[in-house]
This record gives sequence, structure tokens and C-alpha cells, in this order.
Amino acid sequence: MALDANFKGRTYPPTAVYEVGREKIREFADAIGDPNPAYRDPAVAQDLGHRDVLAPPTFPIVITWPAALKVIEDPGLGLDFSRVLHADQRFVHTRPIYADDQLIATVVIEDITERMGQGFLSTRTDLATVEGEHVVSGYSKLVVVGEQP
Repeated sequence: MALDANFKGRTYPPTAVYEVGREKIREFADAIGDPNPAYRDPAVAQDLGHRDVLAPPTFPIVITWPAALKVIEDPGLGLDFSRVLHADQRFVHTRPIYADDQLIATVVIEDITERMGQGFLSTRTDLATVEGEHVVSGYSKLVVVGEQP
């Protein structure tokens, strides 16, 4: 089944609030092997001008991936995840993510196209504080490979 192009522009309901904690930031930094003390020590982060420990630039995946499951699991879209290649992932930050942030994710399907028998699905996931301040947008592109003859 091909991707339903009518889903282009669809916005999914916001997620529940994700409360960013120092321990989650430390665990993520450990997992990616980044020893930066600003991800662990509030005093170091504050000396650098931040209000608290900050998250590594790729930390948003912890929040954007579960939000993207709304798209992946939407039966009307026609996405066969067993045929998906992850083609692109990037984050555009308005400001760093800090410990104590309370973030909500909203996913938008930005584009759906088909070329040479492959489906292309582009999404944007915006992370904002519960007060509405934009923090980061995550962009993802999935390629749905065609069925083999």
C-alpha cells in the first residue's frame, strides 16, 4: 500500500508533558559517550551562562521518537514500517533544552511524495514548553522502499 498523500499537512495532537531531568540528561550523555561536564554539573553549566545542566544537541530524539510513533502507527497513512529506511534526521534549536524543562511535542507531516517506486515521508516535530516557548524542531525523512518483484 502506498502512502496516502492526503496526510500531507496533518498535525497530530500534542503529547503529554515530558519533564526533563538531570538524570535523563546524564544518562543520554553517557549513552552517546559525551563527557561534557555541562551535561552533568549545574555549577559548570551556570559558569557557561546556562540556568542548569543542558542536554546534548541530539537529546530531543528521546522526546521526538515517541511522538513520531503517532505517525508510524496511524493505519490510515499506509506506512509499512518493515520497509522503512531512515534517510535523514536533524534538529534546529531555538535554545538549549535544560533540566527542569517541561516539553510538549507536536508532529506535523510536512511532505509525502513518491519517486521511482519509493515513498518519501517528511515530518517535523516541534518541542515547546508548556508555556508555549518553542525550543527545538526535529526533522525526519523516511523512505519506504518498494516491494521486491
